[in-house]
Order: sequence, then C-alpha cells, then structure tokens
Amino acid sequence: MATSLKKPKTIKPANMEALGRAAECLKTLAHPVRIRMVQLLLHGRYTVGELAEDCGVPDNVASEHLRLMQRCGFFHSEREGRRVYYQVAEPHLESLMACIEGRFLKGKK
Repeated sequence: MATSLKKPKTIKPANMEALGRAAECLKTLAHPVRIRMVQLLLHGRYTVGELAEDCGVPDNVASEHLRLMQRCGFFHSEREGRRVYYQVAEPHLESLMACIEGRFLKGKK
C-alpha cells in the first residue's frame, strides 16, 4: 500500500546561489582525511603535524586539506610562536559530524 507524503504548507523559494555554495563546501568535506580532521578538531586544536600524523598523511598533504576547508570557513588558524594551531570555526560541523558518525561509524567495524 503506497502512502503519500504531505507537502509542507509553505516552502521558501530556493536560493540557488546559497545552495550552490553549500554543495561546494559539502564536496570539499567529502574526503576521509578531511572528515577525520573535523572529528579531531571538534575536540580541540591541533597543529598540521599532529593532524598529519593521526591521519597518516605527509604534512604538506594535511596542509592542503586544511587550506581547502579553511576556504569554506570550516576552520581558522592561530599562530603561537612557530606553531600554527587549527580549530573549528563553523559550529554546525558538530551536528554534521554527529549525523556522519551516527550513520556510518557507530557500531561499524
């Protein structure tokens, strides 16, 4: 038996420009190393070297991943002496990561 979905009473017109920006940033996030970086940075700040080591990639590769995500506004960096620390700048990443972890990581081996 087929059921019909009720349409919302009112729906805002699509802002295709905003949806395009969202799609670009989601495409940027769609990489296992970048998702792992988000996971780590949601729990504190890290240097490029620390992130690279945890993710199993060279420092220059980690830097490129961070640069791309910083361009989308996901992270920001802060220099302390010779070290640069990265941390989450986009608070919505927490709920996005909860969705990813709930769907793909909880109870999975």
